[in-house]
Amino acid sequence: MIEEEYKYSELTGKIIGCAMKVHSALGNGFQEVIYQRALEIEMIDEGLIFNREYEMPVFYKQQQVGTRRVDFLVEGIVSVELKAIIKLEDVHLAQAINYLEAYDIEVGLLINFGARSLQFKRLANKKFKQKNQGNPKIK
Repeated sequence: MIEEEYKYSELTGKIIGCAMKVHSALGNGFQEVIYQRALEIEMIDEGLIFNREYEMPVFYKQQQVGTRRVDFLVEGIVSVELKAIIKLEDVHLAQAINYLEAYDIEVGLLINFGARSLQFKRLANKKFKQKNQGNPKIK
């Protein structure tokens, strides 16, 4: 499951493992917030440091034009977006990539609990610019 050539593969592997435990126990059919709460419990048990529903500013031409909450920001370096839908569509993937670019986060996961089998996509921000690794704002 862990591809060593991917950045933060050990961390993303742990997150996906937590999601698999949740999906195995709950199955599909619940609202996204149920999976979000269960994943929070699993990630705490795994010893991961994260912020849930982390509010991040959205900028346009160096001016803040709004905010958006990422479902989880793990270790200050991996964005995790959750869905609870029957099938992931290209629009969900595009949205998750857009968030990575807007927040200048290098790696993200898009995880869908709504399908019969857990679906996940590992995302890389090809426009990543940040020099410092990690997010100093993490609480």
